Amino acid sequence: MKINWNLIKGIIIASVVIFLYAFSANRNATRIIGNPDVKYHDEAHYFITRTMVNKLLIQNNDSVTNIRKDQLDLDVLEERLRANEMIQDAEVYLTVSGTLGAKIKQRTPIARIANKDSFYIDSDGKAMPLSKVSAARVPFVEGKVDKKALKNVYVLAKYIAEDDFLKKNVITIVQNEHNTFDLKLRTNDFIVQFGNIENIEKKVNNLKAFYKKAVKDKTLNDYAKVDLKFTNQVVCTKK
Repeated sequence: MKINWNLIKGIIIASVVIFLYAFSANRNATRIIGNPDVKYHDEAHYFITRTMVNKLLIQNNDSVTNIRKDQLDLDVLEERLRANEMIQDAEVYLTVSGTLGAKIKQRTPIARIANKDSFYIDSDGKAMPLSKVSAARVPFVEGKVDKKALKNVYVLAKYIAEDDFLKKNVITIVQNEHNTFDLKLRTNDFIVQFGNIENIEKKVNNLKAFYKKAVKDKTLNDYAKVDLKFTNQVVCTKK
C-alpha cells in the first residue's frame, strides 16, 4: 500500500494551525482587550480626563492589555478611582468581550474660594481642589472665609446653584464678619446686602420682586446698595 505523504503532511499542518489558533484564542481570552472604556455620568464638563483615569487603572502596568483578567481586583480599582480628589464615585467592570470599563461621577463644584489658597466648595459642602484640566463657572467667594467652617457659605452657595435666577446673576459671594454675606451681580454694579442665611428663601423672593420691578421701571442702575437684611422689606440706597 502506497503511503500518501502529501495527505499526511497536510493533516499535520492543519492540526498545527488549529492548535496555534486555539492556543492564541485561549490566551487572548484571559487578557484585557484594548484600552479602558471610560464613561462619565455628566459629560458636560471634565475635571479629570480619560487619560488620567486610564493611568489610575493601569498604575504600574505599561498598558491595560498587559493585565490578565484573573489579576484584576475590580473593588481595588474602584477604591483607587474614588480616592482621586476629582471623583465622587466610580464603578469598574469587565464587559463580556473582555474590555475594562469605568463609569465616573465627578465631584460638582458650586463655588470657588478666591484667596491665596484657592479651592472649590463642592455640592456636598466639602473643600475640593482646583482642576488642572478646566475651571468651573461658579461664583467666587471673597472675604473672611475659614476652610474649616464652610457650612454657612455652603448653604448660600448651594441655594444659588439650585436657583435659576441666582445662578444666572450672582458672580461673587462676599463673606463678612459674623457670617453675614454680600452678593455681586453679573450685569449690575449695586451690592446686595444679604445678611445671614436665616430666612434665605424670603430674602431671595424679595430680591426677585425688587429686580423685576426695577427692570420694569428701568431703575436698576440707579442704586448702590440693595439691603435684604430685613425680611419684610427691601431697603435701597441710591447712588
